[in-house]
Parts: sequence; structure tokens; C-alpha cells
Amino acid sequence: MKIAIGCDHGAFRLKNEIIEFLNSENYEVKDFGTYSEESCDYPDIALPVAEAVVNKEYDFGILVCGTGIGIGIAANKVPGVRAALCSDTFSAHATREHNNANILTMGQRVVGTGLALDIVKTFLNTEFEGERHQKRIDKISEIEKKYSK
Repeated sequence: MKIAIGCDHGAFRLKNEIIEFLNSENYEVKDFGTYSEESCDYPDIALPVAEAVVNKEYDFGILVCGTGIGIGIAANKVPGVRAALCSDTFSAHATREHNNANILTMGQRVVGTGLALDIVKTFLNTEFEGERHQKRIDKISEIEKKYSK
């Protein structure tokens, strides 16, 4: 499985911990930056990760910033992205199973490393249920089409 990952300066350390975990689990990982704790703008990281996921270059994306909120908002502007902010494993499981989320967002200032890795494991190991949930995903796609003109 191929994972695109990125962060802003507010989550540089957590991103590196996640990459180390993903590598130990034999995931193919591409780090889209940032590569230091020097201040940067999260939309500049969210966009290439979101595009890589939507273009099916990567199976999933993981984006982290201080809270996970801003970077997720930016990613969700790309049609086809369903970025979900998760601070617990239940939400990570539910968003994959029901929403077919393709990008996980988290906040370094919100979750510790141990919980973050549990969230990542849950997100990547949960399958989309499809069926009744697919019609809702289709409705989200229709909203995107309506406003992506």
C-alpha cells in the first residue's frame, strides 16, 4: 500500500514518528514535507498530497498540523478528497467504513504519538463497507460537481 504524507511545522515531529512506523510495517511512503520545524503554510503541503491521492498515485494520504484542522480544510478543497480529522480510533474506523475517507488528518498538539499510531493503524486497516454508504458518497460528489465550476 502506498501512503502520501505531509505536515506543516506544527507537526514535523509527529510526521516523522508516523513515517518510521509506516516504514516498519512495510508501507511505501512518500514524504511531501515539510522537512523542518521552520514555519510554513499548510495549504502548500495539503495540495500536493491531496492531488497525489485523487490522481491514484497513492492509496491514502496522511496530513498533520498543529490541530489537524487547517490542513484538512485545505485538502478537502480538492474534488475527490474526503479528508477526515481523527483524534480517536473509533472515528478513524467509522470514517473509513462509512465515509470512505482517503486522507487522515491529525494534530500533533492534540494527540500523542502512541494514540496517533493507533489511529493510523485503524484508518489503514479498515475497509469501506460500500452499499448504503456509497449513495452518500455519491451525493458528496454531486455537491463537489455543483460547486467546482
